[in-house]
Amino acid sequence: MSTIESRSPQNPDDIVVSAGRMSAGEVEATFARAREAQRQWWALGAAGRALALNAAADALEQRAAEATDLVVREVGKPVSEAKGEVARGVAILRYYAQASFAPKGDVLPPSAGVMLWNERRPHGVVGLITPWNFPVAIPLWKAAPALSAGNAVVMKPSQDAIACALFLQEVIAPHLPAGLFRVAVGGGADVGNALTANADCISFTGSTKVGRQIVMTAAARNVPVQAEMGGLNAAIVLEDADYEKTAAIIAGAAMWFAGQKCTATSRVIVVGDGDFETPFIKAVESLKVGDPADAAVTVGPLINRASLLDFQAALDSARASGGRFLTGDDPAQGLFVKPVVLAGLAVDHPLSCNEVFGPIVTVHRAATPQDAIEMANAVEYGLVTGIHGRDMNQLMSLAAQAHSGLVKINASTSGVDFYAPFGGEKMSSYGMREQGLAALEFYSRTTTVTLAQH
Repeated sequence: MSTIESRSPQNPDDIVVSAGRMSAGEVEATFARAREAQRQWWALGAAGRALALNAAADALEQRAAEATDLVVREVGKPVSEAKGEVARGVAILRYYAQASFAPKGDVLPPSAGVMLWNERRPHGVVGLITPWNFPVAIPLWKAAPALSAGNAVVMKPSQDAIACALFLQEVIAPHLPAGLFRVAVGGGADVGNALTANADCISFTGSTKVGRQIVMTAAARNVPVQAEMGGLNAAIVLEDADYEKTAAIIAGAAMWFAGQKCTATSRVIVVGDGDFETPFIKAVESLKVGDPADAAVTVGPLINRASLLDFQAALDSARASGGRFLTGDDPAQGLFVKPVVLAGLAVDHPLSCNEVFGPIVTVHRAATPQDAIEMANAVEYGLVTGIHGRDMNQLMSLAAQAHSGLVKINASTSGVDFYAPFGGEKMSSYGMREQGLAALEFYSRTTTVTLAQH
């Protein structure tokens, strides 16, 4: 069996874990065991599932410090964010433990006979494909509702977050029927293809290119699929915005965790000719870059060398097009890069139209609020739109026009509430929403039952 390694981005010589790659046959066998476990899990009923998920939450909470250290080490997430992510993972498990008792259907007036009702039932075994940037929260905001709805779970993590995924399996699996929650380790397409070929329902978070392929594969098999893909999120700064406060909010949204979030702010659209750049540059330059284990650091390393090369190529493209570096035109130190703020790029420049997973933001000008919202909407992605100002009528008018699944008014584009529906429009998302009670709908199917009288 070949192995796959996950290395720490802040210290690439540090091998966090070395794990055996699963073969397609091993993935298929994992699904077979999961199907047996799922029948036991569904038979436990809502109360049994709630008890198990609460026990899993307790177990993760007891090992929160260990989980936090692992997140910092494996993906380079600043420790303050890593600690919050683990706490969020615990809260997600508790939320979906209670959600096991949520109503699962309706009783309807029968046209004939005695009773007519519908009820929600699990799909069977859910296949999850998860990214590296939220190695605790995203696996759990997918797995917890899937389990709460009565499914088994087989999860393929990013090869850059294998240790975190195996840690979750170690913590959670002992509280569930054997084989109900399993991690399938692999790099490239082999394990992913085996997972999508066997799953009864598929949830993916990652790149647009891979997401499109998974959607097509699921459609060919006629199984439910959701895909959370790219984001190119704009923050609109209206003329009446508090520039100092807004600059600090957007700097954090764009640059924390080295901008490696699908909800990070990528474009700032300033309405009018006010000097927003000065406080914004100050706020960006105040962010500390360095060792993510340092509590004062908010900008850690990029995840790997491929990401660094993409980031550098984006900067080269900006230079070639006459882009002006307002800050951040510094050479990389290993996988550490300074946050970059660019101006002077056309709205149709690749950097203004395509997501770069790193600490980089472009600044644009709009003559009017209407021009700003049209500019924000003029890309193929539609995950989050930020709008900053004081005139509530103007804010609400622009919010109603935003072509995005989430709108943040005077708030950071990054960060979401796990009990609220999450997802985007256009090429950002496909399928039903994640999180909240909406997730239970995706991870279950509706059956309508008629009871007739002889």
